[in-house]
Amino acid sequence: MKKKISVIEGDGIGPEIMKQTIKVLNSIARKYGHNFQYKKILAGSVAIDKFGYPISKETINTCLKSDAVLFGCVGDPKHDHNPRGMRPEDGLLQLRKIMNVYCNIRPVVLYSEINKSPIKKELLEKVDFVIYRELTGGIYFGEKGRFDDGEKAYDYCIYSKNEIERIGEMALKAAVTRRKKITLVDKANVLETSRLWREVIQKMALDYPDVYLDFLYIDHAAMQMILNPNRFDVILTDNMFGDILSDESSVLTSSIGLLPSASIGDHKSMFEPIHGSYPKAAGKNIANPLGCILSGAMMLEYFGMYEEKEIVEKAVKDSIDKKICTPDIIDSENCSTTEEVGNYIEKYIKNQ
Repeated sequence: MKKKISVIEGDGIGPEIMKQTIKVLNSIARKYGHNFQYKKILAGSVAIDKFGYPISKETINTCLKSDAVLFGCVGDPKHDHNPRGMRPEDGLLQLRKIMNVYCNIRPVVLYSEINKSPIKKELLEKVDFVIYRELTGGIYFGEKGRFDDGEKAYDYCIYSKNEIERIGEMALKAAVTRRKKITLVDKANVLETSRLWREVIQKMALDYPDVYLDFLYIDHAAMQMILNPNRFDVILTDNMFGDILSDESSVLTSSIGLLPSASIGDHKSMFEPIHGSYPKAAGKNIANPLGCILSGAMMLEYFGMYEEKEIVEKAVKDSIDKKICTPDIIDSENCSTTEEVGNYIEKYIKNQ
């Protein structure tokens, strides 16, 4: 199978983790006879440095013409004080909006061999849930600004019924294939947008009588994720709440470097680890590439390459079983480098 893949390494550790992901994908291509054609393009801080803005029209057009986009991570402290629209993260937000990748899927799976979570081990048994985060609406994309005196600011949060329905349908269908439970996380006691979410999802759930629907306010959901994480199956929530909860979930898995994501639209999709650019680790060969590699596995599933996805996931688990891991999830005295982890997974796939 032939696929055109746009590759955005991004900033910080992005080039290092993407190098290992491409290595793994190439191993899959050789084993199964696929033809993956990569086009490297720029976004984030590196784009600002080269073009003067966080994403170029060429990058956007290339992404729109590809079969999928692999994204590393963006962000650099030197651009933290840039004006609105000119920060590295603005390039990613703009790309998500233009590609209309409105459904962000973030699976949270624990590996029993890793025990660096501060949460009691007995609370982590059987934890396996997925977060469906709306990605192109809400407060991140609402009108924002300052009043004339500069001492008052505003951020509008706007959602339409259509925006809620399209991700709601995907989350409900996912619940049918899992443990048939979906939790809508909102702040309906305060926010009108949350009340609309509840109205729409309650009505939609009537078409899924086998799925149990419950509701949690965001503050209570954040607490329950730590105290009782195995109560969750499918979490459905808006853009900002999903951003917060998925980062919090990394405490359960022991490292944010383990978590992948898929951003799905009606016609285009993008795949990226949920972590940031970790500039302090850039160039040190210590960054965890597994979140990016697992995002690549989600891309394989999107292409319909189910066996290929499964072998990548088995390779990742085997690397963890054999303690071929970076220092975020294993003692630094016995850890492996970013490159060594990628090499091990590549070799595992080749030898299967």
